[in-house]
Amino acid sequence: MKKILLGITGASGQIYASKMMEVVNGIGGGQKIKLDLVFTDTAKVVWEDELGVPVPANALDNNSYYHPYASGSNAADVMIIMPCTMGTIGRIASGATSDLLTRAADVMLKERRPLIIVPRETPFNLIHLRNLTTLAEAGAIIAPASPSFYTHPQDMKELINTFVRRILNIAGIEVKFKRFE
Repeated sequence: MKKILLGITGASGQIYASKMMEVVNGIGGGQKIKLDLVFTDTAKVVWEDELGVPVPANALDNNSYYHPYASGSNAADVMIIMPCTMGTIGRIASGATSDLLTRAADVMLKERRPLIIVPRETPFNLIHLRNLTTLAEAGAIIAPASPSFYTHPQDMKELINTFVRRILNIAGIEVKFKRFE
């Protein structure tokens, strides 16, 4: 069983996280995946505003460190933070964990496990770039929310689906997606 922790912060782009949940829940083919969710408080507000639906009831309590993902002895196999605010990136880059999401990300780095960060900000300022560099040097994979257009998507849903599936492939989860041909 592969354990994925999906961290969702208050950046715009909640549709990426929603699509990630949909795709992971639909994976078959013998791949056994456990998907856990952790939302920041702001993410809950942005989720409901952008998607018009309540936050999933099974989300972990972000205000509690009392969870196996907060310990290196039971870290997730992979953590994806999507979308990720620059504030969250700054806290992780400085090692200043203030909640379950940032502590779990810190654990992923210290245990040398895959941490995929999908920032949703433009433009980046110098502080953002330095924090992203710090995280990349510490082992995180930085994958900005930059969908591809060479696949000739027919609509926004197809664009988002392709990007989310690309992130899952980076995470080591085999899913098909449109590629450059």
